[in-house]
Amino acid sequence: MNPAIDPRLIARLSTEFTSLGEQLNVLGRDLRTLHTQVLADFPGTATGATEKIDVQGAISQDDPQSDPAVPIAMTGAVAEQGIPPWTAPAYGPVPPSSGWSRPSVPVSGLAGGQGTAYPPVAGPVPPMPGRVQATVPPMGMSAGQMYPGGAPAWPGWSAPGGQQPMPSLPQQRRVVAGRPVRAPWWQREGVISRVLAVAGVAVTLIGVVMLLVLAAQAGFFGPVPRVVAGAVFSGALVAVGARVFAKAGGRVGGIALAATGIAGGYLDVVAMTTLYKWLDPVVGYVVAFGIAAGGVALAMRWRSQGLAVLVLAGAALLAPFVTTELALLGFLIVLQIAALPVHLVRDWPWLHVVRTLPAVLTTLVAVVGIALDSGTRAERFEVFAAAIVIAVAGLAGAVLSGRLRANDVTASLSFGAATVPLLAAPLLFSGRVAPTVVSGVFSAVLLLVAVVPWLPKLGAAARIPGHLAVVSALAGAVALFEACVGAVEVQTLPSALFIVAMGFLAVAGQQRSRFAAALGAAFGGLAALSFLFRADPGTLAAQPEAEAHLGLSTALSAVFLLAALVVAAWTARRLGLLDRESDATVLSVFAGIGGLYAVTALTVSLGVATGSGDGFLAGHGIATVVWMAAATAALLFGLRRLARRSQQAKVALVAGLILTGAALAKLFLFDLATLSGLLRAGAFLVVGVLLLVVGTRYARVFAEMDSRTRSA
Repeated sequence: MNPAIDPRLIARLSTEFTSLGEQLNVLGRDLRTLHTQVLADFPGTATGATEKIDVQGAISQDDPQSDPAVPIAMTGAVAEQGIPPWTAPAYGPVPPSSGWSRPSVPVSGLAGGQGTAYPPVAGPVPPMPGRVQATVPPMGMSAGQMYPGGAPAWPGWSAPGGQQPMPSLPQQRRVVAGRPVRAPWWQREGVISRVLAVAGVAVTLIGVVMLLVLAAQAGFFGPVPRVVAGAVFSGALVAVGARVFAKAGGRVGGIALAATGIAGGYLDVVAMTTLYKWLDPVVGYVVAFGIAAGGVALAMRWRSQGLAVLVLAGAALLAPFVTTELALLGFLIVLQIAALPVHLVRDWPWLHVVRTLPAVLTTLVAVVGIALDSGTRAERFEVFAAAIVIAVAGLAGAVLSGRLRANDVTASLSFGAATVPLLAAPLLFSGRVAPTVVSGVFSAVLLLVAVVPWLPKLGAAARIPGHLAVVSALAGAVALFEACVGAVEVQTLPSALFIVAMGFLAVAGQQRSRFAAALGAAFGGLAALSFLFRADPGTLAAQPEAEAHLGLSTALSAVFLLAALVVAAWTARRLGLLDRESDATVLSVFAGIGGLYAVTALTVSLGVATGSGDGFLAGHGIATVVWMAAATAALLFGLRRLARRSQQAKVALVAGLILTGAALAKLFLFDLATLSGLLRAGAFLVVGVLLLVVGTRYARVFAEMDSRTRSA
């Protein structure tokens, strides 16, 4: 026996086959019993040997090898009923061409463990009284097809030559479950009712606004009847909605009626506060807060996000049609704050959007309008205060929801939208100090929220999710950019942006955060663009332009650019961006180009900053020497790595040769024509010596490689 075969597997298979055999034996006995009971209703004559079958399963066989035309005598319960024995008819010879043979069906598991072969019934079986006969097609043919011989299969038909076709088992067909057909959206349950309910809410609230505003403009009724009618109508809608909601099938209607009534009452308070001046703004805000909080509480009791959304959306969208004063900002902020506690209990993402966007958009419009129209000092501070409250409420909602549901991305996105008015708030103030302070403080708060997850104890206590930290960091980066623009002059802006970029890159390398690295790269790109704007190639090449725009500020920016490249290389290595040789090579080429440009700008700027007439020329002479030194370093690096890392070595050699050509071109085309005698001679001497060094080294390395190849 093969030792790789598991004996336990063989034993388990043997047990399963034994169980299967027993089940098949029981099935054979039951089928034979059913067969004998059915054929007992059709008496016939028999000749020859007999085989007695007991219905209970006992069987005795006189001659198992006898002719298949065997009379079967029923015994037991069947014999007691006086049923004569049934004789199996004899079959004629079957031609080989027909492809049919008389099957022998062994039935095992009967008395004595013997198997008996029973011939199939020849010819159609007469139908039983009261039953319908079904014609069974042969194997492989469907109902209604022709039997062999070309004749249809009906009772009494005989095949040519007296042969009778043998009926076969019905063909099993595989049933494939079809895809469920979805009904159109207008036929789905509850869709039309919801659409009609929302439309009813909108139309009814528009009617309430018309009652409060248009009737006043047309002089219909008095202020008191209009306000009282609106309040009574709203209260009646809420009462009817509660009754409808309590009945079967009244959920949609009850929610729509209650939402209409609550929003109508809120608009009534807005009109009393701003349109008719009956209530002090503070009192109006308090009453409005009570109505909004009551509507939200009812929505929580009914477990309906739709009710809360309809109340807030209806009141927020129609409130601007009642008043356009700055008090409108207060009523929209009241709606935003009133829905805050819901997020401690319910996961209603749409409520974040509905409670935040109306206040954000309205405040942003007010900021832009006041900035363009030069509003009063009081108006500026009111809008600024509204922007602060909106941002704080958005942060509170995001933190409350994030602590309970870490995957609530909608809350974080809503907080990002809530920061937009405060990011635009510096437009409200003139000068440089106030906008810089506003942006700086706001950026500090936002970036503090972003770094909280990295602080072990504070992060565990705050439980700020990652997506909220990302949104906060992005908004904080925008505010920090605003602070940089407002705090420094145009000349020093690249330096400030490079410093910020290095800060983000350092944090990214320390925490291995690719998002922080992306923010650092963004600030670095902005700094590089502003640096190129000040020190473009045309300015570096023309002495009048260089003396007019370059100086210590551009030299300092070039130094920070070089430092930022070093920090970026360290961060890229920490993040694994230099693991592949091809990526490291590409990044090294771009970093080398940026570094050479920064060195050129640095030398020229320092030369111009000296105030000497030859400072510009001296700076270019030094730049040429630096170019040739960099080319020499690249060539030596490539020659040293040529045997170990062929890709890096080839790229370094190609870059060194290109840079050597560029240095020589600058030396002969620019320096030769512009530099004075001593500077020109010094540049040529240094470049020539470096060329001799690198040429000698180049020849030696390839000679050694050639000798090793020949010896091998």
